Amino acid sequence: MTTTSDFYQKNALQFYNSTVGVDAQELYKYFLPLIPDGGQILDAGCGSGRDARAFIDRGYEVTAFDASATLAAMASQLTGLSVQTCQFDEFHTKRRFEGIWACASLLHVPYAKLAATMNYLAGYLVPSGYFYCSFKYGRGEVLRDGRHFTYMDETLLHDLLRATDLRVHTSWTTHDLRPERAAERWLNVILILSPNIS
Repeated sequence: MTTTSDFYQKNALQFYNSTVGVDAQELYKYFLPLIPDGGQILDAGCGSGRDARAFIDRGYEVTAFDASATLAAMASQLTGLSVQTCQFDEFHTKRRFEGIWACASLLHVPYAKLAATMNYLAGYLVPSGYFYCSFKYGRGEVLRDGRHFTYMDETLLHDLLRATDLRVHTSWTTHDLRPERAAERWLNVILILSPNIS
């Protein structure tokens, strides 16, 4: 994860500019109806803050963090939130969330650490809370341009979730929302925390 964080530190402005204006309504329509009006959402790996801003504008209470200090500062400016700088397993709060939003962020965690990372974050959900995440579609792990990517398909996801307190609520595939990358496929998943988990 260190090399990935370094990449986003060095390329923060370019990444911000390429993502902050992307219309993600197609993803929100699956997730937001599951969250109570005014509910608490954790944006885990918030990047530019685009989604956090959209959730705030719709009346949700949002907490956000990112591993890149530069991106966290940019997201703070965009959203008005105090965006924390931390890795997934370094995040701490006393809050509990109706929803966790991890858009194109958990794919940077190595597969061997992914179940533990997702379970850790899910510990901040209320019982029967919802957890959105997305991965580049496929199989395998690659290091590209200094970033680690874990690809995911439905079978890998099923195997992964055996070691977590989460189960699939719904999943679907999309093309990349950025027009210049429209050929790339993504696996989008909404997970639910098992009701017996407190």
